[in-house]
Amino acid sequence: MVAIIDYGVGNLFSLQSSFAAIGQEAVVTADPERIRAADRILLPGVGAFRDAADKLRASGMDAVVLREAKRGKPLLGVCLGMQLLFDRSYEYGEHEGLGLIPGSVRPIADVIPEGLKIPHIGWNALTITRETPLLGRIQSGEHVYFVHSYYAADCADAVIATTEYGAELTAAVASGSVYGCQFHPEKSGATGLNILRAFCEDV
Repeated sequence: MVAIIDYGVGNLFSLQSSFAAIGQEAVVTADPERIRAADRILLPGVGAFRDAADKLRASGMDAVVLREAKRGKPLLGVCLGMQLLFDRSYEYGEHEGLGLIPGSVRPIADVIPEGLKIPHIGWNALTITRETPLLGRIQSGEHVYFVHSYYAADCADAVIATTEYGAELTAAVASGSVYGCQFHPEKSGATGLNILRAFCEDV
């Protein structure tokens, strides 16, 4: 069973529906006992980093996620949920993340050419840079759906896939049993479902 962390941020029920589509049980919950009992954890997130980090801490879910991740339970952060896994973000100031993956979150405006639209919205191809169970059911060149203005930086050791949007941007990361996708697998058709299936069955 997958516990989708409910802390007031994220596309919770579209994620839950995607797990249902692949025959996997997923519950949306803020109950520490249900999260402890789950086989895997998904950390969603949309919006601004500071607001999400504040809500995560105010709900007490930060401590729950950290405890379970340190026990080795598979954890997948999606979109802003992935960004929260890093040490810090520079989105409108400097804000502390969960520190589960070394690195920082920085504006894509700093690295992409002028004239490209921000946020980066749409379908882009993945380039798989390292073999991992999470991406074992897909291939480089498959397209996934992005919506973001910030990207994970200073994290070369954790990068498992990149995408091109005027510059090479981090698309997915892994460190031990902690994984992250900058894109939305629940909005990425068959490719996204294969990634969620791999998270449930292969990770």
